[in-house]
Amino acid sequence: MFDILMYLFETYIQNEAEAMVDHELLTDELTRAGFHQDEIYKALNWLEKLTALQDSDAYPYLTRVGSKSVRIYTSEEMQLLDTPSRGFILFLEQVNVLDFTTREMVIDRVMELDTKYFSMDDLKWVILMVLFNVPGKESAYSQLEDLIFEEQEGPLH
Repeated sequence: MFDILMYLFETYIQNEAEAMVDHELLTDELTRAGFHQDEIYKALNWLEKLTALQDSDAYPYLTRVGSKSVRIYTSEEMQLLDTPSRGFILFLEQVNVLDFTTREMVIDRVMELDTKYFSMDDLKWVILMVLFNVPGKESAYSQLEDLIFEEQEGPLH
């Protein structure tokens, strides 16, 4: 499922191509690209839920509680998000790339992925997908993109 999300993000979203809204056409395209239909439906459902997360009535836990909050991770979340991943999320909060709402959206989307193994690179892509889909987070998206894709100049010591 994650491969499909990556394919969609790279093919349509990042390239600023107009994404197909018709699920049937998109499903056909993904099937031709070699993806299995059940995984396609899971990925499309994941994207629909990402869009739904912006509706605070549907997800009241995303209502902003205050400017600062401490996130206590569940044991299930800690199994998928290792210590470096949780540290990266905290770092992004500290540099104002993520806020309370987008942090919770990221964690929600990570937990909905159908995977046993989840890497730091996977986390970065999920964060990019979340920020891209939240209106008003264009600056945060650009900041994260710069952090991720910035090439190191000069020798590394």
